[in-house]
Amino acid sequence: MGDRLQRIWTGTVRIAPHRGDHRVAIRAAVSVAVPLLALWALGRLDLSVYATFGAFAGLYGRFDRYADRVRMQLAAGGTMIAAMLIGTALAVSGVPAIVSVIVVAAVAAAVTALAQAARWHPPGALFAVFAAGATATLPADPLGFVEVLVVGGAGAVFSVLVTATIAAVRRGPRVLLAPAERRPAPVDAVVAATVGVGAALAGIAGLTFVGTHWYWAMVAAVAALGGPHVNARIARGVQRLAGTLAGVLVAAGLLSLHLPPVATIAVAVLCQMGAELFISRNYGIAMVFITPLALLMIELAVPADPAQLLRDRVLDTVIGVLIGTAVAVGSAAIRRPRAG
Repeated sequence: MGDRLQRIWTGTVRIAPHRGDHRVAIRAAVSVAVPLLALWALGRLDLSVYATFGAFAGLYGRFDRYADRVRMQLAAGGTMIAAMLIGTALAVSGVPAIVSVIVVAAVAAAVTALAQAARWHPPGALFAVFAAGATATLPADPLGFVEVLVVGGAGAVFSVLVTATIAAVRRGPRVLLAPAERRPAPVDAVVAATVGVGAALAGIAGLTFVGTHWYWAMVAAVAALGGPHVNARIARGVQRLAGTLAGVLVAAGLLSLHLPPVATIAVAVLCQMGAELFISRNYGIAMVFITPLALLMIELAVPADPAQLLRDRVLDTVIGVLIGTAVAVGSAAIRRPRAG
């Protein structure tokens, strides 16, 4: 037990070496900043959530060759748009929130399997769950489908074009035509189902005990279930919780300033850069930047009571991490005898 706790602690506090993360951070900042500034100029920051989720496509494949990276980003962008369309459909249809939770949990399982098969990096379904859950709770009408396709699609396409342009400038256009190096991987259906179950349980608990922002609990559970083995999952859950608590303090200070929209965009872009500088090195530190980024994006699209946002973020994260960690440990305990 002592050795295991030591390994978990080491995994929690370890900061991995720098691997050109500044390049990814700059690319991510440009991918997010340009669409948000365009929406600000058009007076449509209410659509900023769609643009931001679309731009998340550019976060995939940071360690892959350019051709594989662009293919992965195109696939991830399509997945993000599909997740937003599903969430928008739930919002437009007016189904009970519990139905939305179950559907988003199904998205978690399906995208986990897809990410396994395609060997995505970052792995897992966290972004898709965030996109589907957030859009499911936003006010929407049938026009929302067009807005997702146009704004979310533009955000995804722009982020991929940023990557492709950098590749063409550095290595020449032909580098984008290189044959694929990645080969499909086998899908562990148990892992995908476990993520779906953990997300569903967290969503139900978040809906029951917190309310509106139940999808944050699902995102936290998916994050806690994202490690390659149980020790890594426990460490990731601890990082998610500690980083979120620190990030909430940062967000509280930022929200209290009542920044104008363009200043909020600037701070969000800086948070995006900070997140990408550390996301592959220490997830907990990255969460210090990701938490205010998420809250500022909501504030831009649908202004709400900051105190409620902060409270919900803390409570949902605690719920999601506890449930995700419990499911991870329980799943490992069930599978271990089979392995033997």
